[in-house]
Amino acid sequence: GKEVIIANAIIAILTIGGQQLFSFFTFSCPCHVGQNLIYGLAFLGVPALILLVVGYALNNQTWRLVTGKSSPLQEETTLNGLLQCKLICFVLCSITGRALVAPVTWLAVTLINGSYYVCAMSEYVSVHYYGANPNVTDSERRRILAAFPCSQLVPLELTRARDEVILLLRYQSQVAGWLLIAVVVITVFLSYCLASCFSPLSFLHFRYWRSYVHNEQELFDEAIDQHSRLYAMQHVRKFFGFVPGSDNVKEIRIPSLREWQAISGLAFLKRVDAEHYDYSLLHDWALKEPVNGKYLKTDEDP
Repeated sequence: GKEVIIANAIIAILTIGGQQLFSFFTFSCPCHVGQNLIYGLAFLGVPALILLVVGYALNNQTWRLVTGKSSPLQEETTLNGLLQCKLICFVLCSITGRALVAPVTWLAVTLINGSYYVCAMSEYVSVHYYGANPNVTDSERRRILAAFPCSQLVPLELTRARDEVILLLRYQSQVAGWLLIAVVVITVFLSYCLASCFSPLSFLHFRYWRSYVHNEQELFDEAIDQHSRLYAMQHVRKFFGFVPGSDNVKEIRIPSLREWQAISGLAFLKRVDAEHYDYSLLHDWALKEPVNGKYLKTDEDP
């Protein structure tokens, strides 16, 4: 939908801006044999890998897939293994498509920029040098080529050769960047076409389904927030003796030292029975302890 397109566009723009800042402040080619390739590939690949992992981590569908279990209702429909595999593959493809937006943008922008590729591949270029000694050894040739990304390290007689090498490498890098963009665009287009061809829904029915899922998720999130707030309020009221936010509080409860200790500390989910959990120490306390304790009267008009 439009929200997905806008979200992907924002991610791409932020990635482009981050790449430019990252290159300006941190990238500095070592211009040394054996180090250029590692350094250049690290700047190309590691940020892309990090962005990919972050893309997976920030997608709610990832955690639904990881933590999801078949419900009794699903089991009653006798969902066969093939259909289950198709569903998992579809969700994985959807998650991966969203997660790839940032890393692909990073790779495309860095390749079009060319600086990382020039640094990584300079010592592997096969060229003839103007004014260079033709009897130069292979190791010396690689040492000279490795220094080309750093103009201050190149002798004046090799300036023309350096310029040609840099132009050649930038050409290769930019062509690779545009090819990557073209492959991604074509792949996305074909994926949407295939999904539409195999979809059991018509065009308008698909739009309705997508709108329904979006609205259901929004309403469900609102209900989660309100339900959990009201549920937590019952436990807080039992502990303190009044409802937070009330204007007319006639009495408050004074918790005992034992009760303060009971709700303090570290805790995670505690399983109560086969269907329910205690979400916190206060929740556990409120469900177990009877309503009693010391109360203190308060004035209505302080």
